[in-house]
Amino acid sequence: MAQALRALIAAGALALIVGAPPVGAVALGPRAPTWAELSPADKQILEPLAPEWDSLDAQRRQKWLGIAKRYPTLAPAEQERVRQQMGAWARLTPDQRRQAREQYKNINKLPPEKRQQVEKKWQEYQQLPPEKRRELTSRGAPSNPASSSASKP
Repeated sequence: MAQALRALIAAGALALIVGAPPVGAVALGPRAPTWAELSPADKQILEPLAPEWDSLDAQRRQKWLGIAKRYPTLAPAEQERVRQQMGAWARLTPDQRRQAREQYKNINKLPPEKRQQVEKKWQEYQQLPPEKRRELTSRGAPSNPASSSASKP
């Protein structure tokens, strides 16, 4: 339970970072390649998504390809963070992914100052030692951190 919650939070953060497109958006770009059509460099970066790549819709594949194209320009620490979050995303169930997307949309609907508060709290949480994060997670978290953070002073 705690691990799934951490993965869901990480996925929501990844969605914030990458700016995931709306779930119902129509892909207007070129056809997204199958796994076999990806370059070796893209395959290496997107490896956590390999088992499900061909089942992703074209819009999602294009989004991930955009991340892969930006990946080489990131600092090594950012690259590692993206790979960890991509792995966490790949391990989520379809329902957990849906929840992460909804959470992302809810956070994006917040006024800028409230969204900054949520982002600040997430950064503070990320800076905690792993044992403290486990302790906080084991206590239980609100079902919608965005709305609970928004209601705090």
